[in-house]
Amino acid sequence: MDSLHFFSHLLLAWAVIIGVAQGLGFVFKYCKQPLVMGEVIGGILLGPSFLGLFLPQIKEFIFPPQVGPWIGGIAQVGIVFYMFLIGLEHDGASLRRNGKSTLAISLASIILPFLLGLAFAVLADAALAGPGVNRSHYALFVGVSMSVTAFPVLARILTDTGLQQTPMGNLSLACAAINDVAAWCLLAVVISLAHADTAEGVRTLIWVAVYLAIMLWVVRPIFKKIRFDGFILLLILMTVSAGLTNWIGIHAIFGAFLLGAIIPKENAPGGKSFPRIEIIVRVFLLPAFFAYTGLRTQINLLNSPRDWLLCLIVIALATAGKLGGAAAAARLSGLRWRPALTLGVLINTRGLVELIVLNAGYELNLISAKLFAMLVVMALATTLMTCPLLQCLGQKETALLGNV
Repeated sequence: MDSLHFFSHLLLAWAVIIGVAQGLGFVFKYCKQPLVMGEVIGGILLGPSFLGLFLPQIKEFIFPPQVGPWIGGIAQVGIVFYMFLIGLEHDGASLRRNGKSTLAISLASIILPFLLGLAFAVLADAALAGPGVNRSHYALFVGVSMSVTAFPVLARILTDTGLQQTPMGNLSLACAAINDVAAWCLLAVVISLAHADTAEGVRTLIWVAVYLAIMLWVVRPIFKKIRFDGFILLLILMTVSAGLTNWIGIHAIFGAFLLGAIIPKENAPGGKSFPRIEIIVRVFLLPAFFAYTGLRTQINLLNSPRDWLLCLIVIALATAGKLGGAAAAARLSGLRWRPALTLGVLINTRGLVELIVLNAGYELNLISAKLFAMLVVMALATTLMTCPLLQCLGQKETALLGNV
């Protein structure tokens, strides 16, 4: 394929992704689901689970193999930009006011699903493990995969439901941030064990601590004295921060988010630039993230009642561990049951960040293709249940922690 035809295919693929995302987003919004779920399901439909299964020639025409890596690049840029914008909107004062409870809730929402995932991996059929894999590495990976919260998807749900700047929204996002940093560190340890290199996992933990210390105690005080009148300097710093965390091994989105979060709100840029960049990111760049992951995902591997029963067990364990652990810790931290359950529902959101983790384990043969498909269904189910459960709990009544 020459460069002219390649570029035409890339533009066509991008246009289809945006069109499907916007169209399904409208449908899901009509069904009282957030717009982001339209983008998530749209990505799955454009992949091998639907379009590649029923209309393979059309999929091959729209998404030839040469286009995939470029869509992946757009996806990564989009998610990094989006998490930076979320960081700029994040209220760090809420995290400081609720620091102890945030840490307790985060730990509970990691430890309980991790242990349940370990138990499932040990007790379930050995065929669910990857061929020839060390069983302890397989079990550790399943535990980590149960512990993930979809940081960017949760942020998008909070935006779509109007909770992004409420104390409940800030607390859930702070818990998810701590949760996912820990999950990425655990994943790095598991991957390093799979490669028989425990030093790599230790190196990741050390560099995470160094990076956080520099950002919070060196960079943040400098930012308090600087007024940002535009986005150019910030975008340069964002790419540096995202690149550092990606090099460390915990994913570029955390570097972008943390940089946005530590900028004092009184010094953050304003005017017309912010909303314009936000529209470009959310409409043109972010859908590529969901589509790219969907293009690598297959759900049609579950083909027996037993497979679906095991899948339901996975969903139940993941929900009990994440939602139950976070809600119990929130209740012990002083919240009433309804806001505690609301927080648990938000943190139970997994979305397609889970699929990034699953793909990493699948590429290392830590899990079988069948278990990979089960965990994909679990990620979608726990995300789809978020908004209906919030409506059942009365999210408008529980949005403010001050009312609990």
